[in-house]
Amino acid sequence: MRRIFSPIAAVAAALAAAVSLGGCNQTAGAPPPVAAAPAPGTGAPAWPPLPENAACTESLNSYQKVLTADVTTGNLAHSVYDQIEVDLMRAANACAAGKDGEAAGIIRATRIKHGYHA
Repeated sequence: MRRIFSPIAAVAAALAAAVSLGGCNQTAGAPPPVAAAPAPGTGAPAWPPLPENAACTESLNSYQKVLTADVTTGNLAHSVYDQIEVDLMRAANACAAGKDGEAAGIIRATRIKHGYHA
């Protein structure tokens, strides 16, 4: 009696082999992934003094609250947080110098670059 090897059987065999090989690299007792460490310090970043009623001050403080929450909960990698903080320092310097439009542009570009709503 002759067997016919169908394409469906070939796919099923390949999937079964992949599933059985997938566990080969796992080690018993491996620790679960750990959430990212919280942002250094719990206070505000070391920005220059910002103008009290400027739109850029509100934008910077609002975005910083979101970032601090995200890195603390592990939703944002600490390395990405550090990259964002470099950009926000530039925005804070512009804001402190009275360049609200420049600061707003930096904040917007940073938010878009890192997947936050602008």
